[in-house]
Amino acid sequence: MIPTVHSAILKNLIQVLDWVGTLAFALSGGLLGVRKQFDLFGVLFLSFVVAVAGGMMRDILISALPPAAITDTHYFMISIGAGLLTFYWYPRVASLQHQILLFDMVGLALFAVIGAQKALDYGINPLMAAIMGMLTGIGGGMARDVLAGEVPFVLRADLYAIAALAAGAAVSVGHVIGSPPLVPMLLGAALCIFLRLMAIYRGWRAPVAPWKNNNAT
Repeated sequence: MIPTVHSAILKNLIQVLDWVGTLAFALSGGLLGVRKQFDLFGVLFLSFVVAVAGGMMRDILISALPPAAITDTHYFMISIGAGLLTFYWYPRVASLQHQILLFDMVGLALFAVIGAQKALDYGINPLMAAIMGMLTGIGGGMARDVLAGEVPFVLRADLYAIAALAAGAAVSVGHVIGSPPLVPMLLGAALCIFLRLMAIYRGWRAPVAPWKNNNAT
């Protein structure tokens, strides 16, 4: 009975934190949409895309159909609410950038480990499951930047995609060695947050090619 209660509590906690991450991602989409002078529909659409694109791509690739973002209306309501907040109260929301950045780190970590674990549950090879975890975490941000006409943030030197991949890899390694899912998921999330903190506050970066394009146009 006690393990069942603990399992239910953990599941509910993960769900709540998943919604927190969804809110953070949706706010980042709404903020960029306002900065780009999108209309109300554009801001709401961008918020929704950032919140659900990664999970939808993962679910389609692993044949978890229909995607959770379609069957669970919480994702839609959270993303639309975040879009309305940023559209009508942009100065106030923009002033909370540090808090949003913290939620974004948590959201990235949770999306990555949950995405990897879901891929494993659907029989995906552990190596590809780690990549599915990374895709879950970064897919929305990539879609956001492409739609807004910017170079995707995850393709720059910041440890964003790498942090998500590390989280997914931790879950896959735990699966391979036969560990209960909770332990590698917690370790993976902690590793992801640690790498993001080091990137933000210590300037950790992935290597950048030293070559410059000197070809005449």
